[in-house]
Amino acid sequence: MLITSIPQYIQGLTNAKVDLTTTNATVLYTAPSGADFNASIISSILVSEDSGNADTITVTITSGSDVFSLFKVKAVGANGTVELLTRDLILESAEILKVTAATANRLHVVASIQELSKTRVTTSALAQI
Repeated sequence: MLITSIPQYIQGLTNAKVDLTTTNATVLYTAPSGADFNASIISSILVSEDSGNADTITVTITSGSDVFSLFKVKAVGANGTVELLTRDLILESAEILKVTAATANRLHVVASIQELSKTRVTTSALAQI
């Protein structure tokens, strides 16, 4: 809940979406690194299988030249949807969330994201909409 009388750090809400049409690592989301934002909170990562065939997904975070595995060959049932996160995931400035399907053209991925500003503001950007 956003309260306009209390300073907010949340400056944006978005969904990152990708249809995995390849078996290459695919960027789902890159945390902002500009002057206004410096971190993001990933509150949900949904993976949906839409071809009628079970498959697997691998999820990583790239930070500079380092790659960290979050989910390695995570199963997704035929025509099923899996929520990967049980807690929020924080990405710092310029970190990259990547997803890789075992088989092309079977998986869709949607992440729900809150982008955070470097400094407090007196009203939320969302309250001005």
